[in-house]
Amino acid sequence: QVQLVESGGGLVQPGGSLRLSCAASGFTFSRYAMRWYRQGPGKERELVAHITTAGTGTTYADSVKGRFTISRDNAKNMVYLQMNTLKPDDTAVYYCKASGLVLWGQGTQVTVSS
Repeated sequence: QVQLVESGGGLVQPGGSLRLSCAASGFTFSRYAMRWYRQGPGKERELVAHITTAGTGTTYADSVKGRFTISRDNAKNMVYLQMNTLKPDDTAVYYCKASGLVLWGQGTQVTVSS
């Protein structure tokens, strides 16, 4: 069964940090570039970060550049999103996705609020 399961979200104060995790199963993880998306309240889903198959290349949305870091562990079929200096505008449901697969997980809620 092809599956993506996100975790690690929660409530954090502005300026705080969270680390999101995504566990992949049912497909050859190492063959797919991976992405993190987010959808804030009343907003379109947007691409946040992208990582190549070997993890050697990353790209970020301008809004998170310098604050977020995407990484992966192909041995564990995991992709991560380290989020630092969080802002209220980062409040959203965060999803991971394999580039080229039409598959979404359930997402994990991140709320940045004092």
